Amino acid sequence: MTVVINILVSVIFIIVLQLLGMLIFSWMTPFKDMEELKNGNVAVGLALGGKFLATAIILGVAAYTNSSIWFMAVWFAVGYVCLVLSYWIFELVTIGFRISDQLKKGNVAVGTLLCLVFVGTAFAVSSLII
Repeated sequence: MTVVINILVSVIFIIVLQLLGMLIFSWMTPFKDMEELKNGNVAVGLALGGKFLATAIILGVAAYTNSSIWFMAVWFAVGYVCLVLSYWIFELVTIGFRISDQLKKGNVAVGTLLCLVFVGTAFAVSSLII
């Protein structure tokens, strides 16, 4: 019974961290992510999906490598900060346009690249989680 309770607590904690991560990412964008999705903006959908998958990768590795929920949360926070930094670095290296403006315009190329920046960063950072 203790194993089942531990798994349930861990799953709930993972869901809360995932939702918190997505909420923080939505605060970073100057537009309403859900409104853009509702309007069919594929670029925003790709970027948001990349954020979701990236946070899930980091959470999964953090959960797999740590038996403590608190250590998992700490490693998730470290990985999450790396994802946020990757966004701002990507914003800096795209001279001539702002990522958020291109996403709002529906630029699928930018949305796809940002999605893969997030996923790639998540794989790289998750390899450092102990």
